[in-house]
Amino acid sequence: MKSAVAFWSGGKDSGLALDRVRRAGAYDIVALITTVSEEHRRIAMHGVREELIDRQAQAIGIPLHKMYVAGRSSNGDYVPALRRALQRFKAQGIDDVVFGDIFLEDLRQWRENLLNDLGMTGIFPLWKHDTRRLAAEFIERGFKAVVCCVNDAALKQSDVGSELDAEFFRSLPDGVDPCGENGEYHSFVYDGPIFRRPVAFAVGETVYRPLGATIPIDGSAAQGPAIPVPATSAPTKTKGFWFVDLKLSEPEPARAVTR
Repeated sequence: MKSAVAFWSGGKDSGLALDRVRRAGAYDIVALITTVSEEHRRIAMHGVREELIDRQAQAIGIPLHKMYVAGRSSNGDYVPALRRALQRFKAQGIDDVVFGDIFLEDLRQWRENLLNDLGMTGIFPLWKHDTRRLAAEFIERGFKAVVCCVNDAALKQSDVGSELDAEFFRSLPDGVDPCGENGEYHSFVYDGPIFRRPVAFAVGETVYRPLGATIPIDGSAAQGPAIPVPATSAPTKTKGFWFVDLKLSEPEPARAVTR
């Protein structure tokens, strides 16, 4: 069995991609790679705290490699950090990298070009699969997740903190991709067949952040960690994003992983 690393956002697509790779039995995933804001210690765009991603990796049982980037990171900051992370694993003889991408052609091409420069190969277990079927598979496999961020052009404040269950997927408005592949929403997966135990967390405050703003995630103007939302000059219906602050709570007992 070949060794590989997997990119890990903490969301449902990452979880489902890892589950598929493990079930196929072709790769041994030796590390999860995630991108963390160096200043705010949160996952970019998801707004999830670094310690929750740590707890996910512990519950899954795979070491976590964190790429720290500047809070308002551009490609000029991100690409060198990404190359360093991948070169570290390439030096260990690892050539394959797993991604949870589904149908964003430009993103896949960008990833493959960078990997090709490093002599590595991208693995895309969810690529071009019907997102309605992927959503159904997510439920059928016993995954559990919550919505941690929504784009206000697609979903509402009341959607953040929602469970990604059958009712959530049924209730999505027309034009919203079931897996949020167009950036309609992001999620935090806390249980499922890849986990030895659930990740225990509490749902905190909901905050709104307009495009281009940096607002403390706890809603306080005076204190608390913040994460930036990218500004855009292109015409868009998006005015901002709703986030829910997820916090650690006491862990539950470990259990065997189902594969």
